Order: sequence, then C-alpha cells, then structure tokens
Amino acid sequence: MASGVRSMRLCLQAFRHAHAHTPAPRKVGGRIYAARRAFSSTPMQRRPAAKKDEADDFEEDDGDVDPAEMERSLHAALKNSDIDLEASTRLQEQILGGANAVVSQATRAPKISISRSFWHEDEDDSDMITDERDEDEFDEDDIMSMAHGKLEEFREYREYARIAAWEMPLLSKLARSFEPPTAQEPLRFRYTSYMGEFHPAEKKVVVEFSPRDMQLTEAQQLKMKKLLGPRYNPETDVAKISCEQFEHQAQNKRYLADLVEKLVTQAKDPSDMFDDIPLDTRHHPIRVKPKFPREWRMTEERRKFIEDTRQRSLLLDQAKEESGNLISGKETIEQFFAAPVHQVKVPEYAKARLNKPPTRGRLQPSVRRM
Repeated sequence: MASGVRSMRLCLQAFRHAHAHTPAPRKVGGRIYAARRAFSSTPMQRRPAAKKDEADDFEEDDGDVDPAEMERSLHAALKNSDIDLEASTRLQEQILGGANAVVSQATRAPKISISRSFWHEDEDDSDMITDERDEDEFDEDDIMSMAHGKLEEFREYREYARIAAWEMPLLSKLARSFEPPTAQEPLRFRYTSYMGEFHPAEKKVVVEFSPRDMQLTEAQQLKMKKLLGPRYNPETDVAKISCEQFEHQAQNKRYLADLVEKLVTQAKDPSDMFDDIPLDTRHHPIRVKPKFPREWRMTEERRKFIEDTRQRSLLLDQAKEESGNLISGKETIEQFFAAPVHQVKVPEYAKARLNKPPTRGRLQPSVRRM
C-alpha cells in the first residue's frame, strides 16, 4: 500500500509542477469552420460573447478538484500511522478520479455543432448527420471501393479456410454411428436448410413412408393407398406428403405427423373399406425401360463361336489369295486414280452420218454471203 501511495504522490507532484510552469492547455482539435450560408442576402452575424457570470460558472465547473488540496490530504494520510486500508483505498480512488477528470477536460476536443440542413431534415438518427465538408476529397492515400470489396472477399475466404482447418476437425468428436430405423420409426422426414440464410422454402417439410411399414393388413393397406390418391407412388410403394403452410418447420412437421395418424385411423375403420372403388394409378404412368437382350450378352459359348467364325474367314481369304481370286481393295483404288483421263468419243452412228453424202432432190441450205 505504501508503494502505491508513494507512486501517486510522485505523479501529483509532477502534475503540479507542470501545471505551475506551463500555460493553460489548449484544446486539441481541427480547425473550426463557420457554417456556409448559401443563397442568403443578409450579412453573417456572430454569436454574442458569453457573460461574465456564465464564464465564472464554467470555470468553477471545470476545476472540481484542486491538486494542492489532494497532495495535502495525501501527506496527512501518510503521517498518520493508524491509517485504515479501506480509507486509503477510497482516497486513492478519489485522487485517480480527480486527475482523470482534469486530464480529460484539458484534452477534450471541441465539439462542432452540425446544423440540420435541407438534406438531413428527415434523418432521425443524429449519428448519420455529417457536415459534408471535404468528404469527397481523395488525397491519394487510399484504394478504390472496388478494391476494398475485393479485400473483403479475400478476408471471407480466409475466414472459412481457418474454420475448415481448425474448427471442422473438431466435429469428429460429435460423430455417431449410423443406426437403421426400427419398425417403430416408419416415417422419414426431410428438411431444407440454406446454411443460416433466410429463404421462404426453408419451412417446407416432407414426410415419406410405405403403407406396408404401418403394421396394417392387406385390406387396410389397399384402403390407405386409395386415401392417399396421387401422393402414392405405385412403382416404389412409397407415399410422399409435404407441408409449408405454417411459419416454422416444427409446426409443419407436427401437422404431417397428425395427418399420418388420421390416415392410419381411417384405414383401420372397418365401416367402409372402399371395396367398390378401384385403385387409381393414372397419376403415375409406369414407363417400361428398354433392357439389353439376354441373348446378346457375351458368354463363353458365344465368344468361342465368334473366334471360330473369324478363323474360318481368315482361312478362306488365304485360299483365295493363293489361287489369285482374292481382290485387293488397295490395288483397285490405286488403279482407279492412276487411269488416264477419259476422252469424249463421238459415237459411230454420228460419224457415219457426218461422212454420208447428201441425197439428191433435197434442197441444200443456202449460204448467205455478206
């Protein structure tokens, strides 16, 4: 306790000497600009000086704590050997509070009164009102907004990378082995999540079940299929019902569970089993998918047959080649491209007609001379 009080005494002495030999601290802050008066024909009027009484009140409020008085109180407390620990603590807190008040008042920045202009008359939040002075000036000391957006994108990438590297492996502690559903859990609910983002389809819940898993007889299962209508898939023997009329997923899930319970109750009702109504499956036409023929499948017998056929074909070609009856396609193509150009020949009957002398008694075509 003595060391703490001694350090406070040294601080107060330094503060007293600095306060006595230095002028009054000036207020720290930027230049105070006068409000601009656009489109005004009257001269600017300055605010009148404060009265003397108001200045004295301000000075009295500014100096709440006297450092000399605090030092005298501290010396008196140190001379007293029977000083109480709690009293010393309170005195130390009082000294610290007074010193902080004096320092904060001396270094307080001046407040610039921002008038509510035409552009801010509908603004309710006072923090959003600015003086709009020198806001658009660019001093070549910053990057563009597009570059800031790119940096923010990289920060987001790095954040997810850190999560994947340091936090995702911790999820392995919560892993549980898969347990198949039992006979008492025939319903399968499906939810839609958008990873924390709001989406109107997030409240949708889908339930799937098979009528044969509901512990019903054959007649009761057939009745349930008729009650389900187009929600029953006859190809997979699975019924699917969805709900999104409520705001939360839990409400939609509860509604679907109650609906399935009502279906089971109606299927077990023996008063009317719908025997005169056939099961309608027109809503789900079963399309027959073409399958590969079984006869075309490759077997050992078929593979052996193909090899024998190829061997017989090779032996036949070899025999034709030896006898000279095998026609080579390569040689035929080369002969076709190497053949001379075919010349147009005049038919024999045309030559005979041209060489035949003209018959007598027939007029010769007259030749007109110019």
